[in-house]
Amino acid sequence: MKLYGIKNCDTVKKARKWLDENGVDYEFHDFKKDGLDGEMLSRWEQAVGWETLLNRRGTTWRKLSEEVRDTISAQSAHEIMLENPSIIKRPVVERGGNVSAGFNADEWASWLA
Repeated sequence: MKLYGIKNCDTVKKARKWLDENGVDYEFHDFKKDGLDGEMLSRWEQAVGWETLLNRRGTTWRKLSEEVRDTISAQSAHEIMLENPSIIKRPVVERGGNVSAGFNADEWASWLA
């Protein structure tokens, strides 16, 4: 299992704590420190959709111009996420060929069952 996110993100902190408490082995990849490439992002977009990956609740989204927000498309979203990894819903998890975005303890518990 590989967990992608930003070390200081509260949701990533909760997710890492949950994984540690449940004895789940994982590798952590920090967008800010370790980077994000287009191939990785494209893989996630194909798996869960760009709309799922794009965090429209965060400050990075709110900082975009209204015109950019109103005309967002798959292509522009891809470019924005590459330029501003902070706008990606976190954490992104890759496990056994599956990808998920966001932290949901109940869903994650079902992985362990």
